[in-house]
Amino acid sequence: MSQPLHRALGLTDDEAGRINEILDRAANPLELAMYSVMWSEHCSYKSSRIHLGRLPTEAPWVLVGPGENAGVVDVGDGIAAAIRIESHNHPSAIEPYQGAATGVGGILRDIFTMGARPIALMDPLRFGPLDDPRSRWIAEGVVSGVSGYGNAVGVPTVGGEVVFDETYRGNPLVNVLCLGVLPTERLVLAQASGVGNLAVLLGSSTGRDGIGGVSVLASAGFSEADDGDKRPSVQVGDPYEEKRLIEACLQLLDEGLVVGIQDLGGAGLTCATSETASRGGVGMDVDVSAVPRREPGMEPHEVMTSESQERMLAIVEPEGLERVLTICDRWEVNAAVIGRVTEGGSLRIMDGFDGEVLADVPAASLDDEAPLYDRPREAPLHPLGPSADDLGAPTDLGADLLDLLADPSWVYSQYDHQLFLNTVVGPGDDAAVLRLKHPTTGYDTGRGLALTTDGNHRWCAVDPRQGTALVVAESVLNLACVGARPLAVVNCLNFGNPEHPEVMWQLSEAVDGMSGACEAFGVPVIGGNVSLYNESAGTDIAPTPVIGLLGLVDRLDARPPGARLVEGNHLVLLGPDEVGLGGSLWGAAHGAPGGEMPFVDTAVHTMVATLVRDLVLDGLVEGVHDLSAGGLGVALAEMATRSGVGVHVARVGDHRALFGEGPSRVVLSVDPERLTEVLHRATDAEVDASRLGLVTGDRVIVKDLLDLSLAEITSAFTGRLPEALGSGTTNRQPDGR
Repeated sequence: MSQPLHRALGLTDDEAGRINEILDRAANPLELAMYSVMWSEHCSYKSSRIHLGRLPTEAPWVLVGPGENAGVVDVGDGIAAAIRIESHNHPSAIEPYQGAATGVGGILRDIFTMGARPIALMDPLRFGPLDDPRSRWIAEGVVSGVSGYGNAVGVPTVGGEVVFDETYRGNPLVNVLCLGVLPTERLVLAQASGVGNLAVLLGSSTGRDGIGGVSVLASAGFSEADDGDKRPSVQVGDPYEEKRLIEACLQLLDEGLVVGIQDLGGAGLTCATSETASRGGVGMDVDVSAVPRREPGMEPHEVMTSESQERMLAIVEPEGLERVLTICDRWEVNAAVIGRVTEGGSLRIMDGFDGEVLADVPAASLDDEAPLYDRPREAPLHPLGPSADDLGAPTDLGADLLDLLADPSWVYSQYDHQLFLNTVVGPGDDAAVLRLKHPTTGYDTGRGLALTTDGNHRWCAVDPRQGTALVVAESVLNLACVGARPLAVVNCLNFGNPEHPEVMWQLSEAVDGMSGACEAFGVPVIGGNVSLYNESAGTDIAPTPVIGLLGLVDRLDARPPGARLVEGNHLVLLGPDEVGLGGSLWGAAHGAPGGEMPFVDTAVHTMVATLVRDLVLDGLVEGVHDLSAGGLGVALAEMATRSGVGVHVARVGDHRALFGEGPSRVVLSVDPERLTEVLHRATDAEVDASRLGLVTGDRVIVKDLLDLSLAEITSAFTGRLPEALGSGTTNRQPDGR
């Protein structure tokens, strides 16, 4: 016996009943399809909205906060910065190249929808273990998709993360962040206004690719067995169409021809029409027959829910239509009038403006009246596992260090990070830095924008509240290492099945950890994304909140020193001595992922970050690197391999001090002539500082603990990913053939 249509579309019985109450009648199939995509987890955030409201979102420099396509902040000199982060996890698990490529395309549209020109991308990526053939296949495809789209559309990818771990086997995380800049007067919002104004669909024609795509895939787990069935739900991208669309839209905005604009992402036309109408407090009539199509025989529900890429919906005044069409023709962008703004609040789907009414629903009911669930929450009953703090001392710390090293530079080598020639610090450092130029005049302000993305599933699996606070703190310190002060946070909350009480507890705790840290650091959360149902074969991923942090470099007089060492320099460790092995990279490698997370003292952390930022801006250090995953040992190894010089360290007591992890800690490479001044600065700032040793020779020596040649460390650091992923192609099959 077949199930009712609303269940087949993913709606519950209660939700279907609520829809009928809203309409005061039984919904027809097209209306049910529209509600199903708009009330999906991906579009409505029905399981997370109740928690997201606890995040701090306001500051004097915030122009646009959560709820729009992107957050926007004022960065001075008549310039605003727009920033957004999104996930394309499930599509990338099914079709890695197109899943990642269309994730890039979607995030670009979120930015230029606000009137901003995209200037940088970042891609925090997480895959299953390197020894799993399918995970390698997914990783290769995702990296190729990011590079293939970003490079072709002409926006540099300036950083991100690459993590391989068992928790992501079968369910990768493909998060993409985009930053754009705009003149403050060009800011435009995604809302319709002016009865009689026209809704113009710009860009690609509509096809069956991506029908119900993210709204379907992101609202249910999956297994490898059903990949083939879900492959048609993955969108297909065209970066060259996107580039033309960017230029056409920015010209339309420059000439003041658009009163509102919205990209067509999740839920396609249904989302774009209902959200613009709802936000403007108006209605809209949509002629479904006027929508350009690239496939014959498409039904109205397919047209309204298709997630075909490279499409925008612009609200324009009738007298400006001819100029709009002229500009679109110049940029070879298709444009078609598909709707009209109306009085009242009804969204009507019609077969011709004077034809049959196929659907008639209150626009706000698709958007603002989506269900809101306070799902059950319950802390895990069983501990995560043994704590590495309880393990004995290892027999070979040198071998342990080599096992923890992996350089992601092969991944970054696939990306063009120097497009626009704005990039001052690119991939592989603590944070990326771009010159801040006026987007219209090209005027160089002498300042810079800094970006970092950070996440740590090991910390958050142990304690999602404290782990998330530690991730925020790490982001703040990463910006300090390039001389930047933080401005705004965006987040991508990647969690498992929200119907599992433990998952909802993790999400709630993570939100509280983020909220507390952001309030303490004075950094508003101006946007984000929630990705749920990240599970494979019934197993939830470890909680993985990813933080994107935007900062401002007030004086970009010289390139920040970066994580490097200089022969003859002194090594100085800033920050507290308190570290632990709970949730650490070393602990996970030894089968002991549990324990306790250290507490982040936000006052101490702020003092350390301020000191580091001032030292960098004043040119007093020749190298700087924050300590995070892998602790002091991994940080020193990374600096040594990038610089081609060794270190002699005398003041490290044991493996806990070498591999332990804790907040507010930075290692500096300091010229001997500057050492006294740096130490005095630390004393004045009330920041602990200790001398570790010297930069010299071709070995990494930690007295009484390890002695490795620089060649050994470099080989382990740089060789692992190229050996596993070096083909740089998606031609291999998931079984490795």
